[in-house]
Amino acid sequence: MNAFIDAHRAVYGVEPICKVLPIAPSTDYLHAARQTDPGRRSARVLLDERLREPIQRVWSDNFQVYGAHKVWRPLQREGVNVARCTVERLMRRDGLRGVGRGKPVKTTVGDPARPGPLDRVHRQFQADRPNARWVSDFT
Repeated sequence: MNAFIDAHRAVYGVEPICKVLPIAPSTDYLHAARQTDPGRRSARVLLDERLREPIQRVWSDNFQVYGAHKVWRPLQREGVNVARCTVERLMRRDGLRGVGRGKPVKTTVGDPARPGPLDRVHRQFQADRPNARWVSDFT
């Protein structure tokens, strides 16, 4: 919404746009103030920016195989007081992943263009009369 207000601010003004949209004008003014002065951003955003480099460093120093828990432990030893869930969230946001254990999950995707197996017994799935032909298929 802020991008829309910024794009049409010169034509309509902030308050008339905010009357139509479900947003208070003070929200847009706060957004504009945060854009001009980065020091007015929220504490969470400032903390996230401060933690981004140490998380990236620990993950890279360990050959990019550590997950969130193993990245969180060295940060605690270094004196960086951060919650594990915060490390998880920031790693997920930056696309940092650890290496999973076990074999990778492989799924089979059939090719619809290939024909299926041949019907070698000429299956008929309706009985003409009792005890005429019995076919069993365990697949």
